[in-house]
Amino acid sequence: MPAEETQTPTLNRPPAAHTALPGPAPAAVRQPGWLGPVLVVGIVLAALNLRPAITSLGALFEEVRTGLGMSGTVAGLITSVPALCFAVFGVTAPRLSRRFGPPAVVCAGMAAIAAGLLIRPFTRGAAGFLAASALSLAGIALTNVLLPVIVKRWFPDRVGTTTGLYSMALAVGTSLAAAATVPMTTVLGGSWRTGLLVWAVLAVAAVLPWLPVAAAVRREQRAPASASAPASASASGASGAASGVASVPAQSRGGRADAGPRVVRSRTAWALACYFGLQATGAYVTMGWLPQIFRDAGVSAGTAGVLLAVTMVMGVPLAFVIPNLAGRMKNQGAIAATLGVFGLVGYTGLHFAPAAGAWAWALLLGVSNCAFPLVITMIGLRAKSPAGVVKLSAFAQSVGYLISIPGPLVIGALYQHSGGWDLPLTLMAGLLLPQIALGILAGRDRTIEDEWGMGD
Repeated sequence: MPAEETQTPTLNRPPAAHTALPGPAPAAVRQPGWLGPVLVVGIVLAALNLRPAITSLGALFEEVRTGLGMSGTVAGLITSVPALCFAVFGVTAPRLSRRFGPPAVVCAGMAAIAAGLLIRPFTRGAAGFLAASALSLAGIALTNVLLPVIVKRWFPDRVGTTTGLYSMALAVGTSLAAAATVPMTTVLGGSWRTGLLVWAVLAVAAVLPWLPVAAAVRREQRAPASASAPASASASGASGAASGVASVPAQSRGGRADAGPRVVRSRTAWALACYFGLQATGAYVTMGWLPQIFRDAGVSAGTAGVLLAVTMVMGVPLAFVIPNLAGRMKNQGAIAATLGVFGLVGYTGLHFAPAAGAWAWALLLGVSNCAFPLVITMIGLRAKSPAGVVKLSAFAQSVGYLISIPGPLVIGALYQHSGGWDLPLTLMAGLLLPQIALGILAGRDRTIEDEWGMGD
């Protein structure tokens, strides 16, 4: 979603996979000297490509709708596709990673992003455009899940630094596509097709460093055992760590997860999942529709794109501040309520004075959208064990993304049938009320283990 999908706070935890490997630590495996630097380049380029497919479209949405003859409902469907793809394709990443290794899957993900961005400017109808967009978003979904795994696996002693670099690159890509798409389109002749096609160049560039990395890791995994069974066990352990699945075999490899609380019956888990879903709804509505709201109020296309970039870039500093603050507090409900109030003021301002206070509303909504790093932090705080965190995170994010799917579609339908933004903005402001309530519930100082009397 915004830098909404970096999950920085959870990456700073020591991965359980490094404490339960059956063989030697993965770092002991001999690797080419060039692998580390090329991986850093690959991570940065991949992160840069995780949002331009979405925010570049938001900046040119009016031209795309007109050019392809989309109704408001179909346009709303397209803005719902990111959440759907993240929910559907993201869950396939662990299985693909186990079979092919994370670098190979990320390489395929970058290729899917590039292919989708290359195809969609040449489509002649809404269905083809939607299919090409879904291809890019599938690649984004896979990469979203696996980049943190790669950071943990190959940079275990520099997780914070590497994750910070990855997070900043994601935010830069998000903001750059929002701000630069319209000016570049104008310079290149004014066609929205050319303006969207430009971002395929960046995606193609991101494929290149992952090709040798994937090949090197694959060769390492396939290398025949030269000595004995322990050598085979070592290679197997390294392969498992590369997939991010070696620590909890029953849970990570598709076996039964009998130990630990049943997350689906936890009130805290459901509060987190619904809070995640409502904040994701706001984020995708913002990315998909905010430039159109400003343009309908008389703001130029270029300025509307910059305003979206301002909203997105607010996540860069706050993604570091909010998790640190939340981690020092026993109850995070006050932060959730404060972020919700920022959103209420922003939507109210868009309702009554969208053009006059455009910069203020963009800033306020940017702060409100930083509910994502808060909910990711709360997921880590609401479970005591690593296994509990994994189960809670998977449940909250999968359910949350499913909850967020109808939001942009409903907003598009309301916009079309009401002929303006008053009703859609009223709905978005109204959704912040249950979001605040759920954030207060999810922020209480309790864990899913406590709810089931499991202690530590």
